[in-house]
Amino acid sequence: MGPRGALTPVSEPAATTGGMPRRHLLRGAAATVLAGTAGALVAGCDGARVPAAAGAATSSAAAAIDLPPGLPVQWVDAELARGHRLRGKAGSLPPPAVQRRAGVLVVGAGVAGLAAARSSLRAGQADVQVLELASQPGGNSRGHQLAGMACPLGAHYLPLPEPPAHEVLAFLHEEGLLRHELGRTVAEERHLCHSPQERLFIDGAWAEGLLPPADPSSRTQAQYRAFAAQVRQAQAQGFALPSLRAAWTADHAALDAQTFAAWLARQGLDDERLLWYLDYCCRDDYGAGLQQVSAWAGLHYFASRHGFAAAGEATDAGEPVFTWPEGNAALVQRLAAPLRDRLHTGRTVLRVEEARHGVQVLAWDEAAQHLEAWQAQRVLLAVPVFVAARLWAQPPAALQQAAAQLQYAPWLVANLHLDRPLLDRPGVPPAWDSVAYGGGGLGWVDAMHQSLRTQPGPTVMTAYRSLLPAERGALLQLAAADGARFALQEMLAVHPDLPRRLRQVALQRWGHGMAIPAPGVRSSVQAGALAALRQLRGRVRLAHSDLTGSSVFEEAYTLGWQAGRAAA
Repeated sequence: MGPRGALTPVSEPAATTGGMPRRHLLRGAAATVLAGTAGALVAGCDGARVPAAAGAATSSAAAAIDLPPGLPVQWVDAELARGHRLRGKAGSLPPPAVQRRAGVLVVGAGVAGLAAARSSLRAGQADVQVLELASQPGGNSRGHQLAGMACPLGAHYLPLPEPPAHEVLAFLHEEGLLRHELGRTVAEERHLCHSPQERLFIDGAWAEGLLPPADPSSRTQAQYRAFAAQVRQAQAQGFALPSLRAAWTADHAALDAQTFAAWLARQGLDDERLLWYLDYCCRDDYGAGLQQVSAWAGLHYFASRHGFAAAGEATDAGEPVFTWPEGNAALVQRLAAPLRDRLHTGRTVLRVEEARHGVQVLAWDEAAQHLEAWQAQRVLLAVPVFVAARLWAQPPAALQQAAAQLQYAPWLVANLHLDRPLLDRPGVPPAWDSVAYGGGGLGWVDAMHQSLRTQPGPTVMTAYRSLLPAERGALLQLAAADGARFALQEMLAVHPDLPRRLRQVALQRWGHGMAIPAPGVRSSVQAGALAALRQLRGRVRLAHSDLTGSSVFEEAYTLGWQAGRAAA
């Protein structure tokens, strides 16, 4: 979802739980806002000292930020009310105004749903239709325009896939983003992130990369090396992306039974800089930190991809990634283009009911303001499991269990239109992704970093924040101006000229942005309720990254592709 490329691959109702944040109250009407804690460490339940959660602080820092008078600030999430209609759908519905049919009907046009439709068509199913709640496809990979410049509303990039992600690799080859050349795979360089890719503001200056620098003889560097050894050991045990391509062992189950924070403490890994970096990586990929995700998930982040190298010991300049000004919306556009009139946006699905000779789906047409009744031979629910449990008239027990088990991290994404580049600090020059050490945010990305223009000019910066599940209700009640202050606070500490350069702010909030791979979730993926949902063989099946316990492009695309072929 954030600068490191994680996402929930389908738009979904961001339902409020009603719970208030554990450590502060947040009300837009009272002008109280969420704020991160710069560099704070707190004691976890297991005694490990880990970085404080993103929202664990008072409101004073963000509330003190003065926005320029008359600055246009608005929420982009116009579909929020549509999703919440699911919670109040009790009672009789009007008779359908339209009756339609489909061979395969996909509910949800995120990455998984679009991949499912693509594979069903490729497998020979001529009548594939897709229903999407939002006005455009993509789910949490949707894009936006601000001052004529493209920018993301969610997921921002895709790392070059590893061989186990062969469905994703095939898609990239088909789209000309990868090609075979002299016996090797070559990426289309104009779509790869330009250098410098990442930088960290620490000790008053910018440093290259996101891992905090360390003196070769320091304890920090020794702990970096110790963690690198643990990652190499984990790679030998077997990790892959997509995650289901790796065998599940008793060692994996033991990792999944504990938090990443607890596991790190048991290994004697307690260096503040190492813990901050690992917490950042988990929040960026999973929406939750060391105290919330399992040790399996924490190690999977590194062992399934690029490993881990101590400061100054990396073998290359960084992990190659595909990125565009609009983020992963560029990939969504490529997936959606062949569907054309098969893709029906602005459709809020209210009910899915399996019958003797097919499946009936009731959907509200937001533009026409009437009810549609669809009859399909197969229905693929490419939505989060908690949404599927509400839609399915007679949900299987495994779906109800999975919906009760999974928790979701809320997200706030802020796109900032600047009239010119910001004044910079010493160190590494402006990069695509900039992060402030010690904060609760996830950095900010320059939409024009890929541009080939010779003179600097206006740009859009995209700032990301992941929040705690308990902060969902507060986020959804947040006034736009307070949301902007919350998103800006870490940037302002590095760029005090930011308010003078701001021209407008567009905000997107995701109430259920990403499934959190908490302890026990991965075990459910392998042999529990989530495993049972992947094995459904009726007329209604599920296709969503939730079935792997985490919201990552490779997981979503692979599950969608497999479900689409099976349904055809």
